[in-house]
Amino acid sequence: MSAKPARPEQLPLALPHRPARGREDFLVAPCNEAAVAWIDRWPDWPAPALTLYGPEGSGKTHLLHVWAEAAGAPVWSAADLRVEGLDERLGARRWVAVDAADAAAEPDALFHLFNMLRERSGAMLAGARVAPARWTMGTADLRSRLAAAPSVALGTPDDALLGAVLMKLFADRQLPVAPELIEYLSARMPRTFEAALSLVDRLDRMALAERKGLTLPLARRALESLDESE
Repeated sequence: MSAKPARPEQLPLALPHRPARGREDFLVAPCNEAAVAWIDRWPDWPAPALTLYGPEGSGKTHLLHVWAEAAGAPVWSAADLRVEGLDERLGARRWVAVDAADAAAEPDALFHLFNMLRERSGAMLAGARVAPARWTMGTADLRSRLAAAPSVALGTPDDALLGAVLMKLFADRQLPVAPELIEYLSARMPRTFEAALSLVDRLDRMALAERKGLTLPLARRALESLDESE
């Protein structure tokens, strides 16, 4: 009797999940407390712009959404900003959050948006990887005006915050996880928010593909694959 052919490996789909981005969901620690203080200080800002900068996964987008909810402002991706139609898109708004501002497809659109909001006594909250003083894109006027406004860095996490971030990322995906596994991961993973994002995504996909819960052997393999990719 011939053996049955092996079943092809089922790769999990990249199912969307919705991160929790409320003010109460943000984890405050020394690496981000200055940025949180500026968000809480709004609308008492000394300039028509504020830039939050730091590595991917450091909480910039989360804080942009926290501020946007408080200000009744939209959150726009700088990659989608265009000079054409900007007036109509802005409408009567006075407050706008712009994510990935240092990756603007049309830096002139960012400059026009800043000027329009300033003329309305409004403000722009920008998220970026680096401070405006270090930008190479856009006009000198754009860089100098944003550099003259406050810029606040969000840093890398300490051990306690990294563990809390892992817990939150698993909760965002509705994945139950034991404290022992969090301790195991946080003690061995790279000390960046970006690594936490990648690691949780890998574990989610591996658990789905193998129809298993989150176990230490699975976590060990996810860490090994993360090291290999880096």
